[in-house]
Amino acid sequence: MKDEAARILVVDDERLIRWSLDQQLQREGYGVRLAETGAEAVQAARTEPPDLVLLDMRLPDADGVEILERLRALDPECPVIMITAHGAVGSAVRAMKLGAQDYLVKPVDPDELRLAIRKALDARSLRRQVTRLQADAAQGSTLDDLIGVSRAVENLRATIRQIAGSDATTVLLQGESGTGKDLVARVIHFASARAPAPFQAVSCVALPEHLLESELFGYEKGAFTDARGQKKGLFEQADGGTVYLDEIGDMRPDLQAKLLRLIEEKTFRRVGGVRDLRANVRIVAATNRDLAASIADGTFRQDLYYRLKVFPIALPSLRERPEDILPLARHFLRRFLREMRREPVEISPDAEARLAAYTWPGNVREVRNVIERAVILAGALPLGVEHLPAEIADPPALPIRDAPPSAPVAIPARGVRLGEVERELVQQALTATNGNQVRAARLLGISRDALRTRMKKFGLL
Repeated sequence: MKDEAARILVVDDERLIRWSLDQQLQREGYGVRLAETGAEAVQAARTEPPDLVLLDMRLPDADGVEILERLRALDPECPVIMITAHGAVGSAVRAMKLGAQDYLVKPVDPDELRLAIRKALDARSLRRQVTRLQADAAQGSTLDDLIGVSRAVENLRATIRQIAGSDATTVLLQGESGTGKDLVARVIHFASARAPAPFQAVSCVALPEHLLESELFGYEKGAFTDARGQKKGLFEQADGGTVYLDEIGDMRPDLQAKLLRLIEEKTFRRVGGVRDLRANVRIVAATNRDLAASIADGTFRQDLYYRLKVFPIALPSLRERPEDILPLARHFLRRFLREMRREPVEISPDAEARLAAYTWPGNVREVRNVIERAVILAGALPLGVEHLPAEIADPPALPIRDAPPSAPVAIPARGVRLGEVERELVQQALTATNGNQVRAARLLGISRDALRTRMKKFGLL
């Protein structure tokens, strides 16, 4: 709806003033509704919500401030402009503290009225635009977008809820490439009270080292040859929000020291600057490196590691949660069908079997890419094996080995209790892998969840 067609509710007990405002507003192209009392105004706002209200401070049945509060309870976003006599300016100022957009003094100057209405409607339009942009930015970055039925994904959602509801300013995401660290960072931001503020992301390996510092912290005019003006860095731009630092393990040591100062003191300096600036940001850092090993070889600061590790989140690979493969594939299928405006189709049972059997070294990112390719190739047909990459559709056969000379476990003549043998095998697998459940499950040829079920059964968890 254009502002020129905005609906304006005029509330005043003086008939001549109502008539005069009605005539002027209609000439401006607005739709006008009139009310003589506070009760009429509230009823009119309830039955036909206005886009703006012109409200007299003195009404026969109520104080204008009281009506303001009732109107804002109906619609907090509707701007209200108070109209007051010379002697009641103090009350109008009090009304503005309670949420009124502006006030005008009687007799109302037509030009002042025109300007006040324009400013109020522009501000309302801007608020709505910001709300839409925030909703668009959060699209695809909610807890519901963390697809999976495994316990690992359930635990991840619970952890994110805890972080989002806390004041924690540092989070460390660790996991293989493609496990969804960037998505988790966005979900943490948009699930928190920081959601209205900016979310800024940067890869610590995507930019040359000499540019990363100015990108993060900004620079002053003349700080270096090409610094022809002042620039705000991402931390300054994201004040109140979140900065996502991908591949933090590749950040050079001097920048690590500057980042540590920002975390500990909430202050930093632009490149070439002499003045400390403050930034209230949540830092979500991510890496697929073993930071403990980087500390040992001197490429990553131990003190920064522990400051980032206030809330550590280990993102499991898809190999560790195979039950999530098909839910992810179906999710991406629906997404790409919608984006490409295709009719709904399914994944054939044979194709699902191949997808479920594949090891997915590229994790969730690889699932997305495979399904996008398949949707393009399949057209209007169901996704079949023929639409999958060769490594998934026709995996190499396992080498045939000679049968072992004897069974791996010999049954004694006196017999054996199967549960005791199973417990012993689980215990041996855990001992051989130093308690690493993923590797132990792989030794036993079962999933990690299946291993944990047995560990609970045998009292090993």
